[in-house]
Amino acid sequence: MLVNIVWAVQIVSALLLIILILLHSPKGDGIAGMGGVSHVFASQKSAEKGLNKLTGIISAIFLVCTFLLGFGLIR
Repeated sequence: MLVNIVWAVQIVSALLLIILILLHSPKGDGIAGMGGVSHVFASQKSAEKGLNKLTGIISAIFLVCTFLLGFGLIR
């Protein structure tokens, strides 16, 4: 019973992570963006800060579920 709930939480968090990561704006132009484009990392909009925070929370939930299921801590 509990295993099914953790599996469901892991699947939902995985789907949310995919969506949230795709919503992030690109931070630069790769190696070409390293030459004097420090203003890209200088500040973040409040919406982007919230998106980063939500992505971190969902990824932590995903990792906890993965460890619980992977090491067999829930039966």
